[in-house]
Amino acid sequence: MKNIVKRGAAIAAVLVLAGALTAAPAEAGPTSLRAADPSVLRVGGTYISVQSTGAGIAVRQASSPDGLAGTAQRQVWTDTRNLGEVWAPEITTDGGRYWIYFSAGRGSAHRMYAISSAAPDSGYTGETRMALPDDKWAIDGAMFVFNGQRWFVWSGWAGDTNVEQNIYIARMSSPTTTTGGRYVISQPRESWERVVGNPFINEGPEPIRDPNGQLHIVYSANGSWSDQYCLADLRLRAGGDPTYVWDWHKSNGCLFGSNRATMMAGWDPTLSANGPGHHTFVLLNGDIATSPPAGPRFPMMYHAVAKGTPYSWANRHWYTGTFVWWGNTTYSRANVPGANTNTGFSLKFFE
Repeated sequence: MKNIVKRGAAIAAVLVLAGALTAAPAEAGPTSLRAADPSVLRVGGTYISVQSTGAGIAVRQASSPDGLAGTAQRQVWTDTRNLGEVWAPEITTDGGRYWIYFSAGRGSAHRMYAISSAAPDSGYTGETRMALPDDKWAIDGAMFVFNGQRWFVWSGWAGDTNVEQNIYIARMSSPTTTTGGRYVISQPRESWERVVGNPFINEGPEPIRDPNGQLHIVYSANGSWSDQYCLADLRLRAGGDPTYVWDWHKSNGCLFGSNRATMMAGWDPTLSANGPGHHTFVLLNGDIATSPPAGPRFPMMYHAVAKGTPYSWANRHWYTGTFVWWGNTTYSRANVPGANTNTGFSLKFFE
């Protein structure tokens, strides 16, 4: 049984460019792929995913998100320099090339790297280490374009010790080069995202643009080693500055999670997936400008552990799901300079 929502006055229809939409997956739920941190985009009628193989990165291609688990993976990059653990590769396109961003390292040495190719499953360049501002521990990076400007968003530490993982953003002058400083836009300071700590977690940031043109960063909160893992939302106010933390408004709880106590009011916990998190919006060419209009369901993927199964990293599988934009939703934050509430689109997710 899946969660069901009623589309009402809260959802307003808008138009998008022809070809930007794609049908929702034929099925939803767990795939046979035992893995974490999915990243998937659509190019024409082909769905392309990337995943870590431990010491490298592999690509899969299929005609649907559900079909990815049943196709052979092709290794596109190998850690020949013994950089260390390879985490959470993220695929997108820019300038006619495929770009894969990933973190590699051991312990506090984790940093972001990038590779690129003209083809999705072969011919990738050697890795380029990204010189992120302040050169601190960094994972889960994603590049995107918003209002004509390239941006990079990632999860990282403020200093050199593992106290908490924050979400940072920086401008980019090219697909591999950031410019200016890094700016914190979210810290795990709300009670519902501090249920599991040591450290407290904000990670897996995924950008998307809503039907009003406002930027969202949907991220994972609470420890990925527990079933408290969940998705939450940052919404940039209309006309806001992405580098100014107080122009971002945070959902008042998890939007996709398995524990009712941490869910935002009006959002229900999952029925069959435990600890859903580190998701991917399945967008055309990975472009946030191709997100759906209000109303239609749209594909996404995430990792989770089946309820009734011991929660552990080893038991995580990729899941297919869907989401819709949900209008007229107010987020409120205490101690925000100026207006401390913001109303706009949020998201509802379905197993």
